[in-house]
Amino acid sequence: MKQLKNLLFGVAIEQTFGSLDKQISTVVYDSSKVETNSIFVAIKGDLVDGHDFIDKAFELGATVAIVEDQVNYNHTEITLIRVQDTRIALAVLADNYYGNPSQNLELIGITGTNGKTTVASLCFELFSQMGYASGLLSTVAIKYGNYILQATHTTPNPLEINKHLSEMVVLGISHCFMEVSSHGIHQKRIYGLNFRAGVFTNLTRDHLDYHKTFADYRDTKKLFFDMLPKSAFALVNGDDKNAVFMLQNTKAKKKSFAIENYADYRAQILENQFTGMQLKVDNQELWTPMIGNFNASNLLAVYAIASLLDQNTLEVLAELSKLKNVKGRFETIKGPKGTLAIVDYAHTPDALKNVLQTINSVRTKNENLITVVGCGGERDQGKRPKMAAIAARLSDRVVFTSDNPRSEDPDQIIADMEAGVAPEDYKKTLKISDRKEAIKAACMLLSDKDILLIAGKGHETYQEIKGVKTQFDDYKVTEEILLKLS
Repeated sequence: MKQLKNLLFGVAIEQTFGSLDKQISTVVYDSSKVETNSIFVAIKGDLVDGHDFIDKAFELGATVAIVEDQVNYNHTEITLIRVQDTRIALAVLADNYYGNPSQNLELIGITGTNGKTTVASLCFELFSQMGYASGLLSTVAIKYGNYILQATHTTPNPLEINKHLSEMVVLGISHCFMEVSSHGIHQKRIYGLNFRAGVFTNLTRDHLDYHKTFADYRDTKKLFFDMLPKSAFALVNGDDKNAVFMLQNTKAKKKSFAIENYADYRAQILENQFTGMQLKVDNQELWTPMIGNFNASNLLAVYAIASLLDQNTLEVLAELSKLKNVKGRFETIKGPKGTLAIVDYAHTPDALKNVLQTINSVRTKNENLITVVGCGGERDQGKRPKMAAIAARLSDRVVFTSDNPRSEDPDQIIADMEAGVAPEDYKKTLKISDRKEAIKAACMLLSDKDILLIAGKGHETYQEIKGVKTQFDDYKVTEEILLKLS
């Protein structure tokens, strides 16, 4: 049990009804999780308003409610606390409830449209290889000690974040690498966390179904750097035009990395093959099984993070060469007759272009490139024609298919995509809405040494159609089909 007064430390209270001298069992924002002596925080969501469930929370045993709105107060045994922003209050309460865990480890936040999963995951692997007890909060998984959990959100809610961080502290975790999404920033999920560093990978079109405009999306990302303390460092990708904007108001120490432009940390690609690439990083060479400009940038970010965390740079370079692709990020499968399949999470126009350009920079004129790609339902519709245009322009053949159509009609999503295809590229395209059949058709189009890209879902192990999730793993499906064809 926790003292209510202690939990409220740092919460900006506007009005209080009832006693603050109470013992609290849990902090919740979902009324179905209320226990006796809980604090219930009423959060206004896109579809549901927690204020509508205050009475239910009291009936289930909550003794304190945190609200934004003026509500009727007629409970003698219940405490009602009004604040300006219940999302901020929830974050502060969660931090206090779990003992302010982010102050007791090195928390590094990575944000950006593309690359944040790879950078966070590679940092976790690197520091683990160098002997540090490390933690990971990412799109792919949550990992620390012997604990591994498949993630459901890029950035969890404040209660989950602080719970995981507190468990990391108990286990002696020294470094935690965490993806920070624009949703997580906007919804105050990271409010009050003590970050040792903030890292910016890049910014391109994404999540405009949520943010509505690119400017709003960009400004939301910037808020993360605005909140960093003087004791932190802010590391940005100097090859992205938005890097300077991210640093405008930060109090943190400003650092940069880049391949094309001048920066504090620089890298150069010396050789690029499907088996890997040779890099020069700060005048030291290393070989990595990862390929492409985007991966060179990701590895450079990891190197810079490690250097800024006072690691020996020669040891870091040696360990970097051992790192492999993150699950669902340029994962390769060798097929029959020298064919190669690549599974990648690329689900934005820029990410898809980067992957296709990387493949095209390595393949020969004798190798055809066949791409399977779809777009998600109930998401930014404006990127559909853009992704289709890129796929058709940079591939020899393209199969348009379903991604996660959710409640939308898959054929309509494909039609939206087709609208972006240039007339001269239209003859390259096929439409097969069933994703497994699309992958099978693409595999059957492969000739000797051809290359197949399966884009969009990457690490995901499900497909969501009409609100129902069914098991679907691009890597396993592709591997199974290629095996049958061999």
